[in-house]
This record gives sequence, structure tokens and C-alpha cells, in this order.
Amino acid sequence: MKKINIKDIIVPTIALFIFCLVATALLAGTNMITKDKIADNAVQTEIQSRKLVLPEGVTYSDAVEADDGVTYCTGYDSEGNEVGYVFTAGAKGYGGTVTVMAGIDTEGKITGVEILSHSETPGLGANAVKPDFKNRFIGKSGILTVDKNSNEGQNVQAITAATITSKAVTNAVNLITEAYNQITGGENNG
Repeated sequence: MKKINIKDIIVPTIALFIFCLVATALLAGTNMITKDKIADNAVQTEIQSRKLVLPEGVTYSDAVEADDGVTYCTGYDSEGNEVGYVFTAGAKGYGGTVTVMAGIDTEGKITGVEILSHSETPGLGANAVKPDFKNRFIGKSGILTVDKNSNEGQNVQAITAATITSKAVTNAVNLITEAYNQITGGENNG
């Protein structure tokens, strides 16, 4: 049996400790350098998404939190007239939470939908980010349901082989519709 030498234990331990300390310092430094840029990019993405979902909006109020984790802001045209609202909500999809931003005009019609984040299956649920699916919501109002075959009336046609993701986006839009009804004092069912 080989005799344990204390040097054989201490030298690798100290080397590992120093390596971990340097790696941690580098990661912390990288985080400090990039966190402001990442935050700025997130703000710019949100501003661009607002313009996509509420095209008539030129300026927006500060975001306010409504019930069920829904946030919203009011959109105004270039003359300061209210043109609608931009909402953000999330719902559970196949791979996790799907975060959705939607615009609703002053008449209660959906003007646009953007998927801000998701962890859905590539090639299936991830297809929710494609215009073909997002455009299925435009012009609709009230509480919507997912249908495998129809996009008529209150139905939103599901993405083929991605019904769970389709329901997640639709559930988020329904949370948004409920928040819209709360802040406007009405119930818009189409």
C-alpha cells in the first residue's frame, strides 16, 4: 500500500481552488460588462414588438401590471390620441412558459401578436413565431378557442402537431382579453 503524501493532496486542491476562483471572477466580470447591454437590448426588443402589435401606436405609456401577471401600456398616435393597448402575458406551453405580446385597439380587436419567448419544440411548437400562425389572431376579439380545422369566428386554427403550443398562445391572448375588459370596463365578445 502506497503511503499518502500530503503534498499530493494539497497541490491539486489549491490548483483547483485557484482555477475556480479565476473562472468565477471572469464570469462575474463578463456579467458586469454585458448586463446593461442585455437590458438595453430587451427594452429595444419590447419597443419594436409594441410597434408590431399596435401599428398605429407612436408613443406608449409606462407599463402597468394588471391581474394574473399581465402587464400593459396604452398606445397613442402622433397627435396624442389613444389608439389601443399593448399587453404582455404568459401561459404554459409544451416546453415551458410561452410569453406573448398582443395589441388591442380601442374597439377591442386584436391588432397583432408577437411571441416574446418560448421553449417549444423546434419545427413544431416553435412555428408559433411564424406570421402564418400569429396572423390568425388579427381582427378577432373576445375569448378565443383552439380548433384543429377552422379559423372562423372565435376559433384559432391550431398549428399542425402543436396543439399544446397553440393553446398556450391562445390562453395568453385570452388573459390579455380579460385584462382589456377589466381596464376598459366592458366585455368584448366579437
